[in-house]
Amino acid sequence: MRPYELTLADASAAIAAGELSPVELTTSVLDRIEAVDGHLNAYVTVAADAALHTAAQAERDIAAGGYRGPLHGIPMALKDLIDAAGLPTGAGSRVRAGHLATADATVTARLRDAGAVLLGKTHTHEFAYGLITPQTRNAWDAGRVAGGSSGGSAVAVASGTAAFALGTDTGGSIRVPSALNGVVGLKPTYDLLPRHGVVPLSWSLDHVGPITRTVRDAQYVLTALTGTRPAPPGPRDATAGAAGLRVGVPRNYYFDHVTPEVETAVRAAITHLRELGAVLVDVDIPMTAYVHATHWGLMVPEATAYHEPSLRSSAHLYGPDVRTLLEAGRCVPAGDYLRAQRARTLMRAAWGRLFDEVDVIAAPTVPMTAVRTGQEVVEWPDGSTETVPDAYVRLSAPANLTGMPSLSLPVGLDAAGLPIGMQLIGAPLAETMLLRMGHAYEETREAPSTGDAIPLR
Repeated sequence: MRPYELTLADASAAIAAGELSPVELTTSVLDRIEAVDGHLNAYVTVAADAALHTAAQAERDIAAGGYRGPLHGIPMALKDLIDAAGLPTGAGSRVRAGHLATADATVTARLRDAGAVLLGKTHTHEFAYGLITPQTRNAWDAGRVAGGSSGGSAVAVASGTAAFALGTDTGGSIRVPSALNGVVGLKPTYDLLPRHGVVPLSWSLDHVGPITRTVRDAQYVLTALTGTRPAPPGPRDATAGAAGLRVGVPRNYYFDHVTPEVETAVRAAITHLRELGAVLVDVDIPMTAYVHATHWGLMVPEATAYHEPSLRSSAHLYGPDVRTLLEAGRCVPAGDYLRAQRARTLMRAAWGRLFDEVDVIAAPTVPMTAVRTGQEVVEWPDGSTETVPDAYVRLSAPANLTGMPSLSLPVGLDAAGLPIGMQLIGAPLAETMLLRMGHAYEETREAPSTGDAIPLR
């Protein structure tokens, strides 16, 4: 196995044991970028010289006894909304042409303190205002969408051009591309991770989180980002990760308008959780009729408020899709925004009561696998239609509205060989439980890995 194919956990163990050097690992990943990123276009900026310099310093520090922990010497990438001193933060937009960050975002600084090696910045849908990331190709099928808006980060991890990456998630932008590219994405509890130094889309919905190849890797990254002491990634007896936990299986909403292959794979994964000792509980998801309106009622005016100065001076520099959305935000009355805030308050309370009955909700991350590039509409068997972005955001938005943590992990492939994702949603600050359950699943169930992705063959 070549170094770039190693999971974060395996690479970390090899570095700690002296079997692999940070320079060897970083060189392998940079060579991988050179080999495949011209085709996939996950990166907008690659800082190869700086990465090798950091890796060499990590190698010297580790040799001198200064090992900092599991991320020391591990190459990673940042979504191009997240500041890294000395690198541009372009946010995928001509509006920020020439921008250069003068300081690290808080999350960047924490990863540097943990010894991680920054490779560069990954593509995003312009200002994260979309679910496609049009610049980037899916890691499993270049003719399909990568998902967004953290598409570059997900494709980098899936293709072996980063051991892990950070993304942001306003309505699913970590979990959607993770599901479509067969990797793990964690949207933590709202405000668990600081957003200082991160270009916002919607301040009350935005989250920062990791994208990794395994749930175990996600725990390592979250530990570094929260500053907590490292904890074991999971019990030796993986069944203990699910035993006795109450898993809510939605009767409504989450399995409405999903493809048969997605439903079959996710229900099989839920059945496997029961085999690991989980107790399945049928639940009704509250206030589902208000999800779409509430999400857009918050996101659109908040995004427009942030961009108002640029809209006045440089509206012509925005892409047409994003400019239309931003200008539409000017038409949202204050009363509608306040009603959306009220609806969210009621939704949070209703979901809080739901978690009196269960410990976790298991559901599809997205209703279908990656669509072909250029497809704009999805038609369901009952004759109803929705746009591709609306379809992808539909199942992930509730966790943003409620601020609850959600973990997406791969649970199978469809007939075209494309990854299917399941999300585990927990009560606020239940990340440890979600990671434990997700780790139990991946340790006992064969799931698609980056080795299955076309670019890695």
